[in-house]
Amino acid sequence: MSAPETKASPDPAEIAKTYAEVAQRASSLIQDHIKRQMKKGVTAPSDDLGIAKAFMDMSQQMLANPQQLVQAQLKLMQDYFSLWQHSMMRAMGMEGAPVAAPKKGDNRFKDPHWDEHFMFDFIKQSYLLTAGHIHESVAKVEGMEPVAKKKVDFFTRNFIEAMAPTNFAATNPEVLRETVKTKGQNLLKGFNNLLRDIEAGDGELRVKMADTSAFEMGRNVATTKGKVIFQNEMMQLIQFLPTTKEQLKRPMLIVPPWINKYYIMDLRESNSWIKWCCDQGHTVFVISWVNPDAKLAKKSFDSYMAEGALTALDIVCEQTGEKEVNTIGYCLGGTLLGSTMGYMAAKKDKRVVSATFFVALLDFTIPGELGTFIDEQQIAFLEKKMSERGFMEGSEMAGTFNMLRANDLIWSFVINNYLMGKEPFPFDLLFWNSDSTRMPYAMHSFYLRNMYLKNLLREPGGITLLDTPIDLAKVKTPSYFISTIEDHIAPWKGTYLGATALGGPVRFVLGGSGHIAGIVNPPSANKYGYWTNDAKPTEQEADEWFKGAKQNPGSWWNDWQAWITGLDDTKVPARDPTKGKYKPIEDAPGSYASLRLDAQKKKK
Repeated sequence: MSAPETKASPDPAEIAKTYAEVAQRASSLIQDHIKRQMKKGVTAPSDDLGIAKAFMDMSQQMLANPQQLVQAQLKLMQDYFSLWQHSMMRAMGMEGAPVAAPKKGDNRFKDPHWDEHFMFDFIKQSYLLTAGHIHESVAKVEGMEPVAKKKVDFFTRNFIEAMAPTNFAATNPEVLRETVKTKGQNLLKGFNNLLRDIEAGDGELRVKMADTSAFEMGRNVATTKGKVIFQNEMMQLIQFLPTTKEQLKRPMLIVPPWINKYYIMDLRESNSWIKWCCDQGHTVFVISWVNPDAKLAKKSFDSYMAEGALTALDIVCEQTGEKEVNTIGYCLGGTLLGSTMGYMAAKKDKRVVSATFFVALLDFTIPGELGTFIDEQQIAFLEKKMSERGFMEGSEMAGTFNMLRANDLIWSFVINNYLMGKEPFPFDLLFWNSDSTRMPYAMHSFYLRNMYLKNLLREPGGITLLDTPIDLAKVKTPSYFISTIEDHIAPWKGTYLGATALGGPVRFVLGGSGHIAGIVNPPSANKYGYWTNDAKPTEQEADEWFKGAKQNPGSWWNDWQAWITGLDDTKVPARDPTKGKYKPIEDAPGSYASLRLDAQKKKK
């Protein structure tokens, strides 16, 4: 038997060259950063978001109750003593129940060494104990303003997650094995990856989540065949090709959010909501929003309604010759859809005969963790930044959303890219997630102030759009609300409140998983399940509704299809987008969706 092959040691000359390149790149980045800061006139850190003030308030309240602080410290000492006993038993070969264990779904400690090796087990449990005590101590502080308490809770959790031993090379067994195996080349490659991501972010770290070169719009994402039949400054309207000989008489218009792009509903054929709807006999239209620049800074929420939803509705009716349309709004698109329906109700416009809301808020009483970032001080800070350039930068919004799930969307990539020295995987969902979009100053300011901060959409006449007071209670259209039980962006109890704001019949359904996975959940996957309850949301509180709900296996998609066809299942010959009143401009996904901001920066 021949001796096993050993990996050749790296060439010293090549290592020296690589170190020199890394040093040069790092030096250039530091100099560029200093020049930017001097140009901006930055002399000291500012607290524009009020985070430091919130933590100062917390400290004052803690010191005002020293007995509670002492009790927390004693409890931590007791737990550490129990951990020491457990670790000593393991060192002597005896087993026992762990003092602290990761929560279900926490994949940070999945490497077997975290359990098998008593030292790594001690590090893991020590971290979990300390993290739990810190978070519990912060949560028990009384006397703080609710807004400050939210900030402290959120940023404490983010600090705790940042300090996890998995995020450091010396305390991550998987990284240590890779370092020994590659003789440290993983760390060198990782540092190069770090510099690359800082360069890509023009001096700010933008963690690369997916191999964007592995995907091409229209080839392996956004693949459903269709035609762009109309466009204006705000949007392109896509009509998809039929896949059945007959289609439902009522066409369907999808209003996606403009925080992200529409193709989350068309990632690939196996999980495409759009393709599935075509296969069920729907004539599917979708709005593809523009990625705005400074020229569109004055585009308002009214603009998105007038030049987006209402214009699209006009085109759908003219293209198909129909006067009744089924509509769908996803997230912010659902908020726009509800607002549009309130406007149409005031104008006696009855063309929308059904509305489906995907994880959409019409009532912002329970804004979820995004509420941490929304108060008068933070909105004023954002408005100042937006006024300087005319828009909210997409990467900033993406960073906020990523912080809501930092372990999955930040630290897992820090470990993979910078500690393991690997490239990110070619994952279509993360390709979409990193495809950031901007938001015009006027629209975003109005949205944050009037909906998130003041919660005026729910109030009769609370907001005025196109000179028309909006009253959601006057909307009598049958509606279907699908929310998800683990949603951290639009919590289901918040969307449930929105379902009670409308004046028509409502079917509320609760899906499994979260904001994306719970919606993009095709029947073929047979995952997650969903809860149904025939009781109207207006008749029960959210918790009561859930207690009486029936859990069903599989996807909610089939439940929705039964609901929508139950309203009207009349069929007509399939509609060819090339033969309608509006002639095709280009193939789907269209130029608006295909424009990527990160690709533009690379060209520069």
